[in-house]
Amino acid sequence: MLNQLRAQCVQKGPQLLRFPLQLTPFAIKKRLLQQLLNWQFHHALAEGELNFLQGRWLGVEIRDLDLRWSTSVVDGQLEISDHQQPDVWFRGDANDLLLVAARMRDPDTLFFQRRLVIEGDTELGLEVKNLMDSIDLEMMPKPLRIGLIHLAQFVETGLNKDANSTVNRAGASC
Repeated sequence: MLNQLRAQCVQKGPQLLRFPLQLTPFAIKKRLLQQLLNWQFHHALAEGELNFLQGRWLGVEIRDLDLRWSTSVVDGQLEISDHQQPDVWFRGDANDLLLVAARMRDPDTLFFQRRLVIEGDTELGLEVKNLMDSIDLEMMPKPLRIGLIHLAQFVETGLNKDANSTVNRAGASC
């Protein structure tokens, strides 16, 4: 029963978050995203590892949450916008992006499964992907890292339990 509940939470969680996110003004989402991203990437910003984003915009869309924004580096900080035209888009569903961020899914695999979509300036997209691949989870602020890992483990367990129950319901094949 607990496994079924977990699988339902994983499947319906993004749907439940979608409505409140739609009602939240972008100014609030922007402030939260800027604080979170600047907190996460403070070391990379200080080292100049994100300078390739100066004057260029990366769009992020979390499809199942109907959440999208663009980000760039402005005056040494990450800037968030909802009206800038991105040079490249990264699109995916919440659970997949969460698992990528926690290093529990390979972005290349999701890309080839068409669950992660990269559109636009492919060179910029590769730079962003390589930066994401190079981020050491240990460099992440501890509360953020622990929360991310626990949430990703919850999602992965729910997805695995749901997949196993689907196989069990389908029965064995010859």
